[in-house]
Amino acid sequence: MSERLDTRHDWSGHRALVIGGSIGGLTTALLLRRLGFDVSVFERTPTNLDGRGGGIVLQPDTLRWFVECSDQHPEQVSTSTHYVQYLGPGNSVVHRENAPWSYTSWGTFYRALLADFGTDDYHLGEYAAGFDEDADGVEVRFTSGRRERADLVVFADGIGSPSRRRISPDTKLEYSGYVGWRGTVPEREVSPETFELLHDSITYSVAPHTHINVYPIPSTDGGLAVGERLLNYVWYRNVPEGHELDELMTDKRGFLAGVSLHPGGVQDRFVEEMRSAATELLAPAAAEVVLRTEQPYLQAVYDAVTNRMAMGRVALVGDAASAARPHAAAGTAKAAANAWALYDALSDSGDIAEALAKWEPGQLELGQRLMRRVKEMGARSQFDCTWVPGDPDNRFGLYGPGH
Repeated sequence: MSERLDTRHDWSGHRALVIGGSIGGLTTALLLRRLGFDVSVFERTPTNLDGRGGGIVLQPDTLRWFVECSDQHPEQVSTSTHYVQYLGPGNSVVHRENAPWSYTSWGTFYRALLADFGTDDYHLGEYAAGFDEDADGVEVRFTSGRRERADLVVFADGIGSPSRRRISPDTKLEYSGYVGWRGTVPEREVSPETFELLHDSITYSVAPHTHINVYPIPSTDGGLAVGERLLNYVWYRNVPEGHELDELMTDKRGFLAGVSLHPGGVQDRFVEEMRSAATELLAPAAAEVVLRTEQPYLQAVYDAVTNRMAMGRVALVGDAASAARPHAAAGTAKAAANAWALYDALSDSGDIAEALAKWEPGQLELGQRLMRRVKEMGARSQFDCTWVPGDPDNRFGLYGPGH
C-alpha cells in the first residue's frame, strides 16, 4: 500500500461531491480525500444516521479502510464467531463447521467511518434532486435550493437513488417475492441454553420456503464483549407481490413504504402473525430470538441491476448502482469494492472521465455476477426448497462462495 500511495496521481485542487452519507458514501469520501480531493458529503436524512440499521457481515473489502488507512483497527469495530451451524427440530445441530466470520452493527461501523472523515464537510438534510455536467465540471441541485459544483460527483445514495434513472434509465427495481424480517435482542436477554447455542456461531434455521440466520453484533453503544452484544437476525418469508405486499408494507400511520419499515412502524397484527409463525417454523433457539424482539422491522427484498455506472464525471456506487439481495452478505463489501476500484482508477489517471470509463466495466461485471449468485441462492431457499445445510454454494462472499 505504501508504494501505491507514493505513485498515485495527486488530485489536490480538485473538488468531489459524494451524495449519500452512509457506509458506502463515507468509504468513497475517505478514499477520494486520500487522493487529494476536497470532498463534501451530502446526506438526505436530516438527522444523524447513527441509530439505523442492523448487522453487517464483514468481508475484506468492507474492512480494508481500517486495515490499511485508519488509526482505528478492525477489532475495535467488530465481533466474531468461529462456526457456521444449522439447527433442526428441538435445536438439534444438523450441520456445523469451523468457519470464522466477523460482524459489525451498522451504527458501530458508521460511527467509525464518520470519526475518520469528520463532520465539517458532512452535510445532513440535503436531497440531491438533479445534476448537469458541462465542460468545466458538474453542478448538483438540491431541493433546499443549494447548488454545488465539483470536478467529480459520486452518487452513493442507496437502492432508491434518483440519479440511477438519469444514468441508467432502463434499470428497474424488481421484487424478489419475499421480505426480510429483521431485529436484534441483547444476548443477556435470551435463555442460557439459547445463548450457549448461538453466541459463537452464525446460525441458520431452514424450513420449506423460508430461512433465518442469526449472528452476534456489537451493541448499540459499541459493546463487543461476549454477553454484551446483540443477537441480530434476518428471516426471509415469501409474500406475493400486489395487495398482500402493499398491506404488509403499509405502516401504522397508513403510509405505504417503498423498501423498508423501521422499528415501531410495522402494524401490530403482522408482528403477532410473524411471532406465531416463528414458533411453528423455526428451531426453538432462533424462534426465541424472534419472540424476544421488541420492535422487529421489515425490508422488502428487491433487485436492481444497472447497465451503466459512469457518465462523464459522474459515477454510481454501491446500491445506487446495483442492489443485490442479502444472501451473500456482500452489499457493503460491493460498495467498498466500488470505492477502492475508483481510488485505483483515479490514482492512475489525470483525467476524471477517462478514469471512470476504465473503472466502469469491471464494476458492472462484479455487480452482475453477484446478482446471478444471490438470485440462485434465493431460489434454493425460498422457492425450490433445495437449500442444503453445509452446501458450499451457500457460503457468503462478494467474489464467489467463501471469497
